[in-house]
Amino acid sequence: MADGLRRILHVDMDAFYASVEQRDDPSLKGRPVAVGGRPESRGVVAASSYEARTFGVRSAMPMGRAIRLCPELVIVRPDFAKYAAVSKQVFEIFREATPLVEGLSLDEAYLDVTENVWGMRLGVDAARRLKERIREQTGLTASAGVAPNKFLAKIASGWKKPDGLTVIAPERVEAFLQKLPVDALWGVGPVTARRLRAVGIDRLVDVRTADEEALRSAVGSSAEWLRNLSHGIDDRAVETNRERKSIGCEETYARDLVELERVRDEIAALAEHAAAALARKSLAARTVVLKLRYATFQTITRSETRRPATRSAEEIRARALGLIEKTEAGKRPVRLLGVSLHGLEGEETEETPEPPRGLPIFGAGPESA
Repeated sequence: MADGLRRILHVDMDAFYASVEQRDDPSLKGRPVAVGGRPESRGVVAASSYEARTFGVRSAMPMGRAIRLCPELVIVRPDFAKYAAVSKQVFEIFREATPLVEGLSLDEAYLDVTENVWGMRLGVDAARRLKERIREQTGLTASAGVAPNKFLAKIASGWKKPDGLTVIAPERVEAFLQKLPVDALWGVGPVTARRLRAVGIDRLVDVRTADEEALRSAVGSSAEWLRNLSHGIDDRAVETNRERKSIGCEETYARDLVELERVRDEIAALAEHAAAALARKSLAARTVVLKLRYATFQTITRSETRRPATRSAEEIRARALGLIEKTEAGKRPVRLLGVSLHGLEGEETEETPEPPRGLPIFGAGPESA
């Protein structure tokens, strides 16, 4: 572009898992829906519809609590293979506009549309067309943020959900920054927010004048990064190629798992999720790794390697379940489980979204937007 400014989009599907379920089952439309495990097995909410959110139901919440908040809640077991298939459709639409697509998860991505296939000069026009094409081809809605950099685009996409479109033009950056409370930053939790407020930082722009030692005591080595953000500075490029060494997922539970059968159910679900991601990327894995953290915070891993590499969901699930025998699950309470796949073979398809990846001190959380 002649003006030298970047046009960065952050596009985020609205309540992705829950919206897919409402689309595929008309009886769920307009009803409070939670995707996740059953309350009687101490399941956790993976995603909630906007109707459920009005009752306070949020992702990572124990399903038992969600039911208490919303007795009419409809619980749907997750189908990660289905979500991956829809995600592939969405990323194909992204690449109709530009090859510069950086996937953050199944349901969100950054796009650099400074130069784009459609020849559009304004980022907002590209965002509108993307939203329209997503609605036409998938029946789902997405929210988009348009800004000169990734940090601002990410904040903007969540500004008017669902089905939102927020533009932060260069001349509006300072006014936008002045509005932001410090916990508006992606992934800033209550603990970090309290630390920052304890040293007098209530708004992001307060970082500009904060004492250096006090700031570092709150956020450590990320103080300089935070100062840049307070001025709206973020020079990160949209990255399309990253070497992938493993694929996996893990879950920390609100209440420790004590029953072996519950542990087995959770590991089976995690293994299926990881296998779906593997298949979507046209990869196969030689090694299955089980990660387990006991209530005492002792963390262990158990692994098994076989040749040839596989992408079979049944085999991956069976191997992950077999690794439980090498742990004390069922005898000791468990607070975290994870299944990851290593020794990858094959090539990723170019429309593959990457795993969650946040700002240096502000990590991505569960699917919730």
